[in-house]
Amino acid sequence: MISYLLFIATLTAIYALLSLGLVVSWGQAGMVNLGLVGFFGLGAYCSALLTMAGAPIGLGWAAGTFLAAAIGVGFCLLTRTLRGDYLAIVTLGFGEGLRLVELNERWLTGGSDGISGIRAPLKQALGDIYPWFYLALAWGMVLLAAWVLARLLGSPLGRALRAIRDDEKVAAVAGKSVLRLKCQAFGIGAGLFGLAGALYAHFTSYISPDNFIVQLTIYIFLAVTAGGYSRLVGAIFGSFAVMTILESSRFAAELIPGLSAVQIASLREFAIAVALIVIMQVRPQGLFGLKNERSGAGAPGAAMAAPAVAATLK
Repeated sequence: MISYLLFIATLTAIYALLSLGLVVSWGQAGMVNLGLVGFFGLGAYCSALLTMAGAPIGLGWAAGTFLAAAIGVGFCLLTRTLRGDYLAIVTLGFGEGLRLVELNERWLTGGSDGISGIRAPLKQALGDIYPWFYLALAWGMVLLAAWVLARLLGSPLGRALRAIRDDEKVAAVAGKSVLRLKCQAFGIGAGLFGLAGALYAHFTSYISPDNFIVQLTIYIFLAVTAGGYSRLVGAIFGSFAVMTILESSRFAAELIPGLSAVQIASLREFAIAVALIVIMQVRPQGLFGLKNERSGAGAPGAAMAAPAVAATLK
């Protein structure tokens, strides 16, 4: 039971990193990124391949983070003319495209067999206390990322991003470099997705394209929406909420007789879909409310992502 709780708590930290990255790109800059799982996988494969080739694990984590951030900036430049739902749909396709590359380039990624035997930091030296060490390490990175982001978003950079989110034409007239600021926000978010992927790869010691499916995007959007999509603390709280829903639905499903494993998995996905719809209808501003929003501006931001997110549930 302790091992199970440690695993879930560490996975929650990884979800929290993904949620923090989404807060930056969506909650602060207004760019809906439904392709976050693609950057998540990119960081995981980059770190795994480097460390399998003999590179230090720390270097693998840094490389996964910077590669995802660089790809994110490049993607932002290519899609600079897209807004709202159009950007959401393109990012969704981009994430799925990366997953298909991971599935088909067997010479590099192992295809559907994935990559196993990924080294974990200090696992042999720490022995039985290793799960506690990785839990502390993962949550330490979450707290560090949240602290750095809080400083950034409280600075002129953060105020400029929110100005672009609210009305980028007005921000441009005020002298803000809209494209540069968008690339910075998208790159920071993608970098956090890549870091989360690197942590995940070395935590599970095995990755495959099946780990980076679109359902994870729904989980993270639910986490951010539940807490308040512009709030860093809300993103962390939302990660706990999503994990609670996922794991409690697993146990609840086992109490219902006659369900197969496939039906139990479907019930868990159904619980997530219902939770997202209920939150969007009852409290779209999330539990912690919205921060640094113009009066009445919070709901449109959430509504902008709702159609594209809902489409992935069908």
